[in-house]
Amino acid sequence: KGVLVVEERTLDEETLVALGASVTESFQAALESLVAARREEGARLATVLAGQVDTIEALTASARSIADGSPDAIRKRLTDMLADLKADNMPEERIAQEVAMLAVRADVREELDRLGAHIAAARDLLAQGSPIGRKLDFLVQEFNREANTLCSKAQTIELKQIGLELKTVIDQLREQIQNVE
Repeated sequence: KGVLVVEERTLDEETLVALGASVTESFQAALESLVAARREEGARLATVLAGQVDTIEALTASARSIADGSPDAIRKRLTDMLADLKADNMPEERIAQEVAMLAVRADVREELDRLGAHIAAARDLLAQGSPIGRKLDFLVQEFNREANTLCSKAQTIELKQIGLELKTVIDQLREQIQNVE
């Protein structure tokens, strides 16, 4: 008691209308400022996301050049493994199965092709301008899957390092996508 004093006043119709118009005008201005701020933030975020997609593309290109240069190393590795299998007196049919399995495991071109397709899809989504957060989140899962497979199939340290760098950039992309509507 004594701290707050409530006093009721009645306002005339003209004052109420003016007050209502002032509140509406202030609310509209605040709403327009919010929309403008969100647009600016979205534009800055789109630039960051596009930069991360560019980095993923550059790393994918580096991985492709390493993978394209490693068939001889893969061939030598398979030849050595084949010699080991023959030394174990394995049946020829089983040796053929093992060599085919090893060759498939050593080939990362499919993963690199999928990464390229995901890069194109990410750019298409970023160009849309509509709410794309969930689609980008799904796409990042696909990026991550391919990077994991690339790392597990990598036959060289350089390719493994690129795969790990890819995973780092993809994780940064995933974090930024959490801010996308």
